[in-house]
Amino acid sequence: MPTVHLLIKGKVQGVFFRASAKKEAARFGITGWIKNTDEGDVEARITASENELENFINWCKKGPDNATVNDVIITSKPPETFSGFVINK
Repeated sequence: MPTVHLLIKGKVQGVFFRASAKKEAARFGITGWIKNTDEGDVEARITASENELENFINWCKKGPDNATVNDVIITSKPPETFSGFVINK
């Protein structure tokens, strides 16, 4: 299954983006991790089928209700295997 790195830019910290993403990841069968960056963005590395990745990325482009997503930068990565989906500090 493909793995991608996401860099989500905008008002994405302090709006429960990571916690909401964890719920969406469970819904879409996504594995990987998500964390805040020092620059105020949210970063994730995820693995899933093409369809599940597309669904999750589309959700990330909107985020939770209080988020304002300006951009999602998607970078393909070598396939990785994760045991679940975790929020990193």
